[in-house]
Amino acid sequence: MKWQLIDGCALDAAAALREAEACVAGGARAVVVYRVGGAALHWLQGEHAQGWMRPDAGAPPMPAAAFEAAWRQWRERGFVAVDAALLALSGPDCRLPDFSWDAALPADRPLRAVTGEALGIYAIVDSVERLRQVLETGITTVQLRIKQPADADRAWHDDLRAALHSGIALARAAGARLFVNDHWRVAAELGAEAIHLGQEDLLALGDAGRAELLATGLALGISSHAVWELCRARTLAPHYIACGPVWPTTTKDMPWTPQGLNNLGWWCRVAGTPVVAIGGILQLAQVEQTAAAGASGSCVVRGLGDDPRTAVPALQAAFARGRAAHAAGDSPLWPHPTLEAHA
Repeated sequence: MKWQLIDGCALDAAAALREAEACVAGGARAVVVYRVGGAALHWLQGEHAQGWMRPDAGAPPMPAAAFEAAWRQWRERGFVAVDAALLALSGPDCRLPDFSWDAALPADRPLRAVTGEALGIYAIVDSVERLRQVLETGITTVQLRIKQPADADRAWHDDLRAALHSGIALARAAGARLFVNDHWRVAAELGAEAIHLGQEDLLALGDAGRAELLATGLALGISSHAVWELCRARTLAPHYIACGPVWPTTTKDMPWTPQGLNNLGWWCRVAGTPVVAIGGILQLAQVEQTAAAGASGSCVVRGLGDDPRTAVPALQAAFARGRAAHAAGDSPLWPHPTLEAHA
C-alpha cells in the first residue's frame, strides 16, 4: 500500500510515531495516524515531510472516513501525499491546519497582529553598495542576501559582519526595514530588525533553535513553495510568508512547479498573514498582477535594473495599480500542485 490511514484513538504520541515508522518500513509512502489519543491531533509522515497536523480551531470535526475520502481526491488531483493530507484536513471551507516542524507536540501558535499596510516593492540585493542604491529610491522594504560560499574562512565572516553592520545602519538611517537573509545570529547581535529564512534552515535549527530565534524578537520572513511549507510557516507567526516561484526563475535552481497567479492568490487568501510574491518578477505587468492577486509585496531582483533610481518609480506605480484593482473575492478557491507526485 502506497499510503495508509491508521486509527490513533487508542495510541499515545510515542506509539503513534512507532506505528507510522513501522508502516513506512513496510513500504508505505505516507501514513496518517488519525485522532491520536482521541484528540483532534494527527501524525502525518510522508516522503517530503512529517509532523503533527492540528486542525484550525474553528474547523468542524472531520470523521476519519471523510478525511480519507478527501485525501484520495486530492491525491487524484496530482498533489503529493503530504499536501493532499493537509488540504483534506482543511475541509470545504479551506481552514488550513497547523503543521509542526518536528515530532515535538505542537504548542499554541503565537499570534501577531496583521496590519493592512502593504510591503510594496520588496528589493532583494546582494551587496551593501546595491543596498545603498536601492535605499536612495525611497524603497522601504529590502533584503540583503549574501550567500556563504563552501570555502568561507575567517576573513569572509569578518567581511560579512562588516557588510551587515553597514547595511543595518544604512537602512535605519533611511527609515527602511532590512531583512537579513540567513545570518540571523549575527544580525541579532548587530541590532537588526528583521530576518528572512528558508524552510530547510528553519528545519535544521530544531525546536530549541527556532525558540531561540523567536526570542530575539526579529521580524521573520519565511519562504514557502508547497502547502506543507505554508502550514508550517504559519506556526511561527511570521511577518510575512513568501510564495514562490510565481514564474520560472534562473536566480535559484529549484524543483518546484511555478505557482502562477492562481496559487499566489490562494496563498494570499488562506495564509492568515501577509504574503509576498517572489520568483521571475521582471516586468511591470508582473508586478501589477502580483499586487492584484493580493500580494502584500512583490520581490524584485533583476527587475531593479542597472540604475534602480530609474526602475523603481515605475515598479511602485505598477504595484499601486495592482493593489487598487485587487478584490479579495476574486482569489481562486483551490491551489494546483507545485511538486510532481509519484503514482
